[in-house]
Amino acid sequence: MKKLLLAVVAIALVFTLSACKEDETTLVIFQNKVEIDEVLRDYAEAWGEANDVNVEVKSCGGDTCAYGTQILAEFQADEQPDIFVIEGMGGYEIYEDKILDLSGEAWASDTDLEFVVDGTTYGFPVAVEGWGMAYNLDILTAAGVDPADLTSQAAYEDAFEDIATYYAATSGMADYAVVSMAAASGMTWVTGLHNFNGYLSAGLAYTDSSVIDDVNAGIADADRLAEYANWVELLFTWGDEDILLTGGYNEQVGAFANGEAAFLHQGNWTDSSYADSTFEMGYAPHAVMATGNDSIFIGAPSFYVINKDSDSIDEAKLFLNDLSSTDEGHAYMVNDANMVPAFNSVTLVPSTPLSAAVLEWNQAGNAYAWWQNDMPSGFGMDTLGPIYELYAKGVKGVSGGITKTEFIAQLTAEIEDLG
Repeated sequence: MKKLLLAVVAIALVFTLSACKEDETTLVIFQNKVEIDEVLRDYAEAWGEANDVNVEVKSCGGDTCAYGTQILAEFQADEQPDIFVIEGMGGYEIYEDKILDLSGEAWASDTDLEFVVDGTTYGFPVAVEGWGMAYNLDILTAAGVDPADLTSQAAYEDAFEDIATYYAATSGMADYAVVSMAAASGMTWVTGLHNFNGYLSAGLAYTDSSVIDDVNAGIADADRLAEYANWVELLFTWGDEDILLTGGYNEQVGAFANGEAAFLHQGNWTDSSYADSTFEMGYAPHAVMATGNDSIFIGAPSFYVINKDSDSIDEAKLFLNDLSSTDEGHAYMVNDANMVPAFNSVTLVPSTPLSAAVLEWNQAGNAYAWWQNDMPSGFGMDTLGPIYELYAKGVKGVSGGITKTEFIAQLTAEIEDLG
């Protein structure tokens, strides 16, 4: 009888646990930063256990997964996430009918970088990111270059020449890169988005949207484009040819991480690559304008938004609020994901080198805005990006390349087609 009673209790317990698992709320997060996939999963699992929520994280990005294509497929297949990512107005315009109004959420009063349209808050800033000309201070110092002087195109040209001279005079450095820059297909986010953002924001106040407004209206500024093209020419001229024309992310960042490049055209999201790097690094401004470049490009790269048709809206809101307001959320952002947090209440300081540099520039008020994500979807990467690849070939004397005059003319034509 006792054995029978124990068996009945055991069966009942199995059914109870099964029912609890079936009744547990599920929260699906679809995000585009593959480099944080593992740590986000760990944080989400711990948060889910504390809140009786089963959190499923899906990640898509980098060279192997096109987030924009895949998130659209998720919606079309009716596998809609509860929380997903947009990168700016382009994404908002696609999913406007799916995005929940988050005005009044507690986290919104703790940041200056929330995604807002017509006074309504829709997006939670994933992080603060930035890029400039990342530099290897050991190489610059040995070549007699002071990064504080790099505020003009002429200063950069002199610096590039001095570094090349130093390489030539130093044994074992003949194959080192002056600039590690990639312009091939697959890297058009570096050129058509990040580099082109220099045209959109360099030299302007952080909230000055005049150039991006003109671009979206089909208006190109001939003088500004010509000045900007001179900077692109400098980067391509001094860029390592193999990396520039055929290199991917790993080749571009790897050369810098290994101490074999003086400059890198990338952002602080590359910090995870520098665990074994022994040199001091930092950021100098891109010399988009001929003179007076005093800031790097800083902004929120993407925003978490909530699917307004979700069955787990309350849980999704709680997840975001806890991410921004709890010690666990702060530790995840700064210590685990190596992010610069977008929330004023976070007191933790990044220990990784380029993130620390972004924070320093941002706290000093030396930031140019990110407007590249306010262009029409695909315009930067798919329309402008291939033009940069052609110009890179032209600068390096490779068949099929174009001249600087043709580069400017093609950028102008594509901008005017938006009108």
